[in-house]
Amino acid sequence: MIPYIRHAAAFCLLLLLALLANAARVQLFEADDLNSNSANRRTTIDRYDQPRGNILVGDEPVTGSKDTGEQLAYERTYRHGPLYAPVTGYASQTYGTSLLENAEDEVLSGTAAVLAPLPLWGDLTRSRQPGGDVVTTVDDRVQRAAYEGLDGRRGAVAALDPATGRILALVSSPSYDPEVLSGTGSAVTDAWTRLNRASGKPMLNRAIRQTYPPGSAFKIVTAAAALDAGVVTDPDEETDTPSPYVLPGTSTVLPNEARGCEKASLAEAIRVSCNTVMAHLGVQVGLDGMVETAEGFGFNDDDLGIPSRVARSNFDTDMSDDQLAQSSIGQFDTAATPLQMAMVASAVANGGELMRPRLVDRVTTADGDTVRQEGADSYHRAMEPTTAQQLQRMMVDVVENGTGTNAAIDGVTVGGKTGTAQHGVDNSGTPYAWFIAWAQSPDSGRPAVAVAVVVEDAAADRADVSGGGNAAPIARAVMEEALRG
Repeated sequence: MIPYIRHAAAFCLLLLLALLANAARVQLFEADDLNSNSANRRTTIDRYDQPRGNILVGDEPVTGSKDTGEQLAYERTYRHGPLYAPVTGYASQTYGTSLLENAEDEVLSGTAAVLAPLPLWGDLTRSRQPGGDVVTTVDDRVQRAAYEGLDGRRGAVAALDPATGRILALVSSPSYDPEVLSGTGSAVTDAWTRLNRASGKPMLNRAIRQTYPPGSAFKIVTAAAALDAGVVTDPDEETDTPSPYVLPGTSTVLPNEARGCEKASLAEAIRVSCNTVMAHLGVQVGLDGMVETAEGFGFNDDDLGIPSRVARSNFDTDMSDDQLAQSSIGQFDTAATPLQMAMVASAVANGGELMRPRLVDRVTTADGDTVRQEGADSYHRAMEPTTAQQLQRMMVDVVENGTGTNAAIDGVTVGGKTGTAQHGVDNSGTPYAWFIAWAQSPDSGRPAVAVAVVVEDAAADRADVSGGGNAAPIARAVMEEALRG
């Protein structure tokens, strides 16, 4: 009898060991797959069983959470939703997350390792901490000035601190309230359908996800290339640009909207925005030189994040000379986000050193303890310091005596560049109005702000008047608020 009992005990022990081994296999090797399985409702329930951390502007949260009493307990709420939607994005129980809500989701949901009290604590216990907070670099007054300046018109504004790369404003218009997407049910799906079908595309973040032909605002890049390459040694000397200027290898005459462009100097070409001079200089610099300079400003970068992903701004790397001429005045296939063009102005203002743009200042625990601090980081040396100094002088001349007088601020040094970008079949669409600028108060050793504004539905009778008349006043209002900070 005893041998049978021993055999039964051994068999039971074997079954127990097999059970333990299987449990270990599931917990160690299959846990992630089971957690991510769409049929696993527990993961979703767990995700919403505590309030989400907040996104802050200054010391004030612009997000919140409310207890719905439902199975998915906590829904996201937004203060001033349309104002900050291009910064926060949405956090939806139905459609997931976008923008900063997506890029910092681990922090906000409490799963980030930096929030754990001990290293590897979350991996060992599979527990979540209370959601952490994300403090942005945005200045509320600057953000509001940009939003109110656009006043519902299609367009965008991006503003940077040139010395640190801190994003002071990121506005896209028209906008939307992310809170209508927070929960579940027919109201949320109806809102999603309505927003996606809207002709104004309110969910499109035009500041970082939409590229536009930059038009004459791009001439600052071409001027930097010409000066760095030694094609122009004295910005005030006449160039050898003929008028009319025929695009190389073609019979197409490039027109000028401005007068007096024949053999105009680089400084004069920037002041009144001569297409012929800048196109000719771009060809003289050559494709390789133009590509190198454009990429120094951030063009053709597929990996730029702030931390939200930024769309790639384009400057073609394989072109004929006639295409290069058009690209050098911001046309052909040249395309840029408003953030990219703010980076162009920022590099000029900061002596040629382009700082990496960033939207997050620091990350804290729910109790306010800082667990991650973001710092200033150099992105590229976009141009030589002497080139930046010359461009600063030329951009100031644009505001004081040229096409950008609507951006002038009493007692403040302001440099700018207007632009209109043709688009549509045979350029039949209403031109986009651009203005890029920077401003420095007289009692400061460095510029306070660099800004780019694009207005899609701007009326224009001629190139650059649109940028000066429609976009420059918005830039001025944004710079005035930044200077008060």
